[in-house]
Amino acid sequence: MYAPDSLHPALKKELTFPLAWGTSPIRDFREWRRAARAKVEECLVVERQDETPYAPEYAGTFQVDGCTRELVTLSLTRYERVRAALLTPQGPGPFPAVLLLHDHGAEFDIGKEKLIRPWYDDTRLASAQAWADRYFGGRFIGDELARRGYVVLCADAPGWGDRGPITYDEQQALASTFYHLGSSLAGLMAREDARAADFLAGLDRVRGVAALGFSMGGYRAWQTAALTDSVSAAVAACWMTGLKEMMVPGNNTLRGQSAYYMLHPGLSRHLDFPDVASIGAPKPMYFLDGEQDPLFPAEGVQAAYAKLRAVWTSRHAEERLRTEIWPGLGHVFTAPMQDEVFHWLDHAL
Repeated sequence: MYAPDSLHPALKKELTFPLAWGTSPIRDFREWRRAARAKVEECLVVERQDETPYAPEYAGTFQVDGCTRELVTLSLTRYERVRAALLTPQGPGPFPAVLLLHDHGAEFDIGKEKLIRPWYDDTRLASAQAWADRYFGGRFIGDELARRGYVVLCADAPGWGDRGPITYDEQQALASTFYHLGSSLAGLMAREDARAADFLAGLDRVRGVAALGFSMGGYRAWQTAALTDSVSAAVAACWMTGLKEMMVPGNNTLRGQSAYYMLHPGLSRHLDFPDVASIGAPKPMYFLDGEQDPLFPAEGVQAAYAKLRAVWTSRHAEERLRTEIWPGLGHVFTAPMQDEVFHWLDHAL
């Protein structure tokens, strides 16, 4: 990597995040939220597609364990139809809902199947179960939520599952192609996630939507909470840090590849990661990270948590923000962590 000794520190020092709440000259919080969200929207590059009809088509309906499972194909942008898994508890409703957002993990053959057992495709079941065993204590988080009375929606991000699978090396080429076309891979994913939240919130069976994800899915969760008012709460497992603290030798964000799914050109000249998440304040939000997570150095996690707490406290809403570092854990979302999240969601929604 080309990085002269003087250049990298100088560029890093210039990152002062002047639009952050408390640093920005804007003193009215609602006005700041509008300005900060507008800046994020601008840096997504991908234009808004809110006028595109979803035109949902339902198939693969199956009832088991007290819930109805469906595959729904819909337009999240005008460019492509996307297939998602939708779980609905049996009963009169309406129910609280969770938009589940899957991780990266360099595993592209499964996307939504990382979080919801693929009743519609036995060929993906072994891979999906192995993923659940590795990161989620053997659980399919979407199935757990549906059993607990939540409507659950989960779609493949670009490159995963039905929309792939791409290879690890193809990510950089894909991102480059988007940039050449005046667009952005990260921006497209952000737009689609916000649209998926809007679709879920608009269903008659739903009352209130939370966004929840692990790893890259955690990033997607707080980002979606910042971008749309359809999300009223968010949970981010194992994705929160400060940019400067994350930019250390060996970190994934410096390698390209997976970083392009979370890279909005120019945004860091205005806002840090916790600043973007703070656009969602004072919504209830829960951030939890593992103490031994190699992807997110503890210093960066603590710095980001402090910044988040300052924002929620300024809104007299500190009780709506929960930040935790779990001792001894790495980059995982274990069953005990999930149980804490489920309990928290019951109160947040």
